[in-house]
Amino acid sequence: MVSATSVLCRVVILACVGCLVAPPAGADPAPDAVPVAAEVPPKEPATVRTPDGWTLTVGTRDEAQVPVAPLTTAISSREYVSSGTYFAELIAPEGEAPAGVLEAGYQIGCGIDMSTANGVTMSGSAGMVPGLGAMVPIPPGPAAPFQLLPALATPVTGVVTVGLKPGLVFIVPVHQKVFKGAHPWVMISEFHVKIDGCVGQSFIRSYAVLTRETEESDVVLSYVGATTTV
Repeated sequence: MVSATSVLCRVVILACVGCLVAPPAGADPAPDAVPVAAEVPPKEPATVRTPDGWTLTVGTRDEAQVPVAPLTTAISSREYVSSGTYFAELIAPEGEAPAGVLEAGYQIGCGIDMSTANGVTMSGSAGMVPGLGAMVPIPPGPAAPFQLLPALATPVTGVVTVGLKPGLVFIVPVHQKVFKGAHPWVMISEFHVKIDGCVGQSFIRSYAVLTRETEESDVVLSYVGATTTV
């Protein structure tokens, strides 16, 4: 029996050292996914007005997510070089000073996860089964009597099993900025995001979470960018 070892699925963020475009083939893209491109189409920032009179905005600009050739040759590996500026705006009632946390990062989706399944398994068996066989005369007649003879059967069976699971989504926080002020921002430049153990297509999109903090209340506002698929 031959067994393929499952690959541990992991997400690693590294500094960019090369940018060779080599998107692997896979399944059909998700309906809302954007074709692979260096620049990600901009989306409208998320905005909310709070009951205590604040207006909060969070979003991204100048995003780029480029698929690059992974260091391994496995078709289950994916790598992206990602850049972008995450920004927020806090308009407070008169006399209040804005403060809070701005988190920036990426959400990564895998169409089919093979990391915790059994992978591809090939097995087979062979054996010998004793028995009796009949010898029938041709043409039949009284001159050639019916006879029973010993027989030996050698059955051979084989099976190929592919263990797959539905896809997974990973959240990769890159940075959290604790701020005081009305215009916090975080810039991410030329970062590698790597996935292993993914079969078919993978997806990546940016996200930002703005948390406004006061002595009486907190407000959490989230934003997700456009989806890029490989």
